[in-house]
Amino acid sequence: MTTRRLMLLDTASLYYRAYFGVPDSVKAPDGTPVNAVRGLLDFIGRLVQDHRPDDLVACMDADWRPHWRVELIPSYKAHRVAEETEIGPDVEETPDTLAPQVPIIEAALDAFGIARVGVAGYEADDVIGTLTARAGGPVDIVTGDRDLYQLVDDARQRRVLYPLKGVGTLQVTNEAWLREKYGVDGPGYANLALLRGDPSDGLPGVPGIGEKTAAKLLDAYGDLAGIIAAIGDPKSKLTPTQRKRLDESRPYLAVAPKVVQVASDVPLPAFDPALPTAPAQPELVDALAHRWGLGGAVARLSSALRH
Repeated sequence: MTTRRLMLLDTASLYYRAYFGVPDSVKAPDGTPVNAVRGLLDFIGRLVQDHRPDDLVACMDADWRPHWRVELIPSYKAHRVAEETEIGPDVEETPDTLAPQVPIIEAALDAFGIARVGVAGYEADDVIGTLTARAGGPVDIVTGDRDLYQLVDDARQRRVLYPLKGVGTLQVTNEAWLREKYGVDGPGYANLALLRGDPSDGLPGVPGIGEKTAAKLLDAYGDLAGIIAAIGDPKSKLTPTQRKRLDESRPYLAVAPKVVQVASDVPLPAFDPALPTAPAQPELVDALAHRWGLGGAVARLSSALRH
């Protein structure tokens, strides 16, 4: 059996990139901005053309701020909440002209027959983590979110392709790159992130411990469990300030791994990940192209799928 190459898209991360990268003068005939839609379709076309995956899955945020993560760390993504809801996901602050484009993106992916997977109660990262854990062959994860560096694993051919300028210029993130940049491997990156904190996700981190100190501690003690053991070990080489701050942060360190690590056991629906060689519903694709003024992007993606 031939091994299939899987590409996983962190879809929201990519359509945000597209939204800010393509001018909002790109509009449908009725004046609706479609810059994120066009940008994302062009991103996918370019990725298919450059990397030729056998399988491609657009992973979606069915819940961008899952309750189970917020229960553990209430500040998790709290600064991005536009409106709290009693039932279902909180409403995320989204630019006014981006939110109406998301249903068009979803309709276009479905019309092309590109697998789109989101699971209630989980982020796209968790879907990506689960599909990566299940994959038998090489996996390329395309994301503008460094959190997913934790899935990098050279032995299992797991890489992150991080867009630098569009998706024509991607930083190929493998273990060698991570070690050179941060001094850690994939799993080590999750520990580094939770020690350092991440303001964009509302993760406080350990006060006074930045990226370089976190990397040094992980190098000295191996992993988070080793660092926690060192707090109570009078022979460890922690400075008095580090020992005090880490000790005071024990409650945070007890819950942070569950928040920062992506899930690998999400109950996924049945779906076909195979990359289509032509649009699954050509008439619907044509109708969407006409309705939203996406003829060029649709033609480019259709051409990339054919070759």
